[in-house]
Amino acid sequence: QVQLVESGGGLVQPGGSLRLSCAASGGIFNMYNMGWYRQAPGKQRELVAASTNGGTTNYGDSVKGRFTISRDNAKNTVYLQMNSLKPEDTAVYYCNAARWTFSVWGQGTQVTVSS
Repeated sequence: QVQLVESGGGLVQPGGSLRLSCAASGGIFNMYNMGWYRQAPGKQRELVAASTNGGTTNYGDSVKGRFTISRDNAKNTVYLQMNSLKPEDTAVYYCNAARWTFSVWGQGTQVTVSS
């Protein structure tokens, strides 16, 4: 059973950068489609970025050009590099691993963008 642990969240000023990490254990990492989602208070969880097991990436419209997803299959880790952060990026960020009908979530990491 795959388990996911996110890290790297915190408080950052507008315009700043953060890199989130999601370490996976208990499964064959390179078989999974990996994604980052976020959920702000009072809002639905939304896709931020995804990386398929075939190497394709896609992004939510609000983060295109600012965020980059990458994965290191040797380290069983997926990253989310976030640049030019805005207050509206404030949310709990969750890592997801999925394959066919299987889906598992990490516990989430808080990102707060504020001056």
